Amino acid sequence: MLRRPNVIGDLAPRAVRGALDGLATVAPTGDPDYAPLHGSIALTPDGPHPALMLDSFFALHPAMPEFARMYHEKHAAVIHAVATSYRDRSHFDGQDVLESGFAGPGRVQSGWLNRALQALPKGERVMSALAVGPTTPLVLRGAAPTVGWTPAALPQAGDDTAMRLVELYQHRDPALASALTQGLLLDKAAQGDDMKPKPGTNGAAAMRLVARGAAKLMAADDGPRIAALAFDGWDTHANEGGPVGRLAQLLSGLDGALAEFEGGLGARWRDTVVVVATEFGRTVRINGTEGTDHGTGTIALLAGGAVKGGRVISDWPSLKPASLYQGRDLLPTTDLRAVIKGVLRDQFGLAERVLAETVFPDSAAAKPMQGLVA
Repeated sequence: MLRRPNVIGDLAPRAVRGALDGLATVAPTGDPDYAPLHGSIALTPDGPHPALMLDSFFALHPAMPEFARMYHEKHAAVIHAVATSYRDRSHFDGQDVLESGFAGPGRVQSGWLNRALQALPKGERVMSALAVGPTTPLVLRGAAPTVGWTPAALPQAGDDTAMRLVELYQHRDPALASALTQGLLLDKAAQGDDMKPKPGTNGAAAMRLVARGAAKLMAADDGPRIAALAFDGWDTHANEGGPVGRLAQLLSGLDGALAEFEGGLGARWRDTVVVVATEFGRTVRINGTEGTDHGTGTIALLAGGAVKGGRVISDWPSLKPASLYQGRDLLPTTDLRAVIKGVLRDQFGLAERVLAETVFPDSAAAKPMQGLVA
C-alpha cells in the first residue's frame, strides 16, 4: 500500500469471545461432507432462509447482509481454516493467546496491539488507543497509553455534578481530576440520545450501540486511530440454530456493528481495517443438543475501506474424516498471526522483524500474509 507520510490508517480489532462457529458463519457449501456433518444447522443456498453465496464454494450466514454487501464491494474478506497457535480447548487460555500474541497462555500481561503501538515508526505514534468495555482488554494492555469507554448502564450524572467532582479532586489529586475530565469528554462525545440503552435491549442491539459510540470517538479529528472491542456470548454448545436462532441473532449484532462503524466513521472508513477474530473454532459435527463443542480451525473476518476484499482466502483442508484435526475439528491451515501481521505491516508500516520478535514474539515462521490491505 502506498501510504501518505505520517498518516496511520485506522484499525479496530474485535474479539468474539466464546469460540465462533466458523463453519456456520462462512459455510463451505461446496464441500460434500459439510451438510451431513453440520446436520440440522447446516446452511444451504436455497430454502426459506438461503445462505448468501460469496463464491461457488463458500456461503455467508443470511444474518450478515451488510458484510455480504461490503464483500461484493471489495471492502471485506474472509480467511478460512485459521487458528492461533493454541491447540487445547480452554476459553480462558485460548483468549489469553489470542490477545497476548504469545504462543502459549499465561506468559505476559501485555497485548500484541499495545506492543505494536510502541513499535510504530517515529512520527507515526498514536497518542492513545481506545479500549471499549468496562476493563481494558489484554490485547491493549501495556506501556502505550490507552483510554477507556463503555456505554453507561445507569442514568448519567448531570454536568453540574460531574464538574463538582472534577473541582473536588483538582487540588487533592490532579492526576485523577485530569483522568476524570478526559473520561467525561470521551463519554460526551460518544453518548447521545441515540446511545441510551432502551428497555429490553438485546445482545445484538447492544453490539450496535457499542460500535456506534466507538465510531463516533474515532471519527473525531483528534480521536483515537485504534480501538479494541470484545463481544461475548458465542459459546453455542446447545440450540445454536441454523439460518435462524441463537447464532443468527449474534451474527446479526456483529453485522450491524460493522455497519455502524462504516456509517459512523464517514470518510475515515476508507483508511480503516476491522479485524474480527475468536479464540478457536467449533466441532464440525453437530452434537446431541443441536449445538457444537469446542474445536480448532475457524474464520477471521476483515472489513473496511482499506481492505483488499471480495475474497475468501483459504488453503481448504476438506472435511473428509482423514483430514479433520484429531478426527473432530476443522484443520487449521493458516496461522492467525500471519493474518494480523499482514495487516499491521501494510496498515502501519511495521517491519517483519519487529512483528516476529516484538509484537508476536518467537513467530518468525508465521510470515505476514500478503495483499490484505489495498
